[in-house]
Amino acid sequence: MLHTHHFAYGWITIVIAYVMSFVGSLLGLQCARRARTSDRAGGWLIAAAIAIGGTGIWVMHFVAMLGFSVDGASIRYNVPLTLASAVIAVVVVWIGLTIVFRGQRTGRSAWSLLTGGVVTGLGVAAMHYSGMYAMRIDASITYSPGIVALSVVIAVVASTAALWFTLHVRGTLVSVGAAVIMGIAVTGMHYTGMLAMQAHAQELAPAPTGADGVQLLLPLMIGVSVVTMMLLINVGLTDNDGEDLRIAPATGGAGGQTGGLR
Repeated sequence: MLHTHHFAYGWITIVIAYVMSFVGSLLGLQCARRARTSDRAGGWLIAAAIAIGGTGIWVMHFVAMLGFSVDGASIRYNVPLTLASAVIAVVVVWIGLTIVFRGQRTGRSAWSLLTGGVVTGLGVAAMHYSGMYAMRIDASITYSPGIVALSVVIAVVASTAALWFTLHVRGTLVSVGAAVIMGIAVTGMHYTGMLAMQAHAQELAPAPTGADGVQLLLPLMIGVSVVTMMLLINVGLTDNDGEDLRIAPATGGAGGQTGGLR
């Protein structure tokens, strides 16, 4: 079995990966707060999905992958599969957010939270392993089923907690604390999933084809990060006064009407 390195550049990759997960989670929580009060709730949920799925999960994953290496093996990435993994991350988070926000509005919050958490968690795991499948390496790769299962459980639990936070977090300090927890959970799921992988020497293996990790991933991650910064500026410029009326059940009267997600 070939020796794998998860910190080829030292601790810098895991620190940056965690910071990106924290920033994406925090921004996603702020967008979710806007969705609870805005007439454009659907747009804010999309923004939250981009922040959490794109930056908090996908960028975190591939920042961490920049620190991954295997002794005596070359690593390349399949571009379409890498891009597909980013789409998976954003879409599954959006689905989960939509499920829990609609469930809260219709009074089925517990069931919708469980459903959304499972759907999102399985999707996050799918993003991770599709991203790993996009990796091309001149070695034979196997996975430990038990550790893979553990990583999926972590993904489901972390996703359920994250969706709960999007519904209930109030205030900046609480949002920061929730983002810290979300960042730890997402990063922990990634490295648990990486522990499931073993690389074995493969005789006469052809040189892997595809894009170099740095050449491919840095532009993609910079692009997602720029979008994240634009969302951050938009959140900062948007007024968030008012009560959380978007997902509260109707109570009747002039002040009790609520709108659906748009």
